[in-house]
Amino acid sequence: MNSSRPPVEATAHPAGRETAGCLVLAATPMGQSDDASPRLRAALASADIVAAEDTRRARGLAASLEVVIGGKLLSYYDQVEASRTPGLVDAISDGATVLLITDAGMPSVSDPGFKLVAACADAGLRVTCLPGPSAVTTALAVSALPSERFCFDGFAPRRPGPRRDWLAGLVDQPRTTVFFESPHRLADTLAAAAEVLGADRRAAVCRELTKTYEEVRRGTLAELAAWAADGVRGEITVVVAGQTPRTADAEDLVEEVERLVADGMGLKDACAQVTRDGGASRREVYQAVLARRREQPDR
Repeated sequence: MNSSRPPVEATAHPAGRETAGCLVLAATPMGQSDDASPRLRAALASADIVAAEDTRRARGLAASLEVVIGGKLLSYYDQVEASRTPGLVDAISDGATVLLITDAGMPSVSDPGFKLVAACADAGLRVTCLPGPSAVTTALAVSALPSERFCFDGFAPRRPGPRRDWLAGLVDQPRTTVFFESPHRLADTLAAAAEVLGADRRAAVCRELTKTYEEVRRGTLAELAAWAADGVRGEITVVVAGQTPRTADAEDLVEEVERLVADGMGLKDACAQVTRDGGASRREVYQAVLARRREQPDR
């Protein structure tokens, strides 16, 4: 079939091969400069342009790493992200290597970067990444909560109403959830979480990760809310356990099956639908429906 739309394309960049024009995303230390990779040091020295969330912090990082920033240093924070992106895309198109760094952790993860990455992708320009520190995966690793499947929700909503709505969306979330929160809102968020998600839901509050006063508090949401009520300082990452799958008794699902059948669904299909999320088996529910019908033949 012919289509006016071009096929999806991918470009390969073999290791060790230098290519003209590239956006390099680089993770920066969250607190300990020794966490910086040798590749970050080299990139700071060699990039044609270093786009930094805070140029003062970028200079401080370079000084602590004993690196001289070799290219042009310019600011790239939330308020100028949209206006600075086209110029950086043009520079990369002309062959420049642009290094993008934020204050800590990985660019574009609740930090500036997404707009520039998307613009470069749309323009067919090379985008690569120097991996390194991330508060998300660091907090998940030390939380002692299940980490096989997780979701990241950025910063919790600031206002109480939207915050409760957001928490309501996590009630049945089976995956562990990681999010950021400011220290002065932490107590209110944990209290609301205990009310909406359940006081006994397990969680961890990670404070000042990798820094001198690093602290990880683990417990129930109710326990953590009580602890945070006295006030907390520093950079905060919260990890909340997912909802434990509910187990349903076959007898409890009979009425739901009968409602689906009354709406026109076949009995076997109805049994399959109500057992889709686990709990009772399809066969158990099917047998329970037949048993109920034998007891109440006039249904």
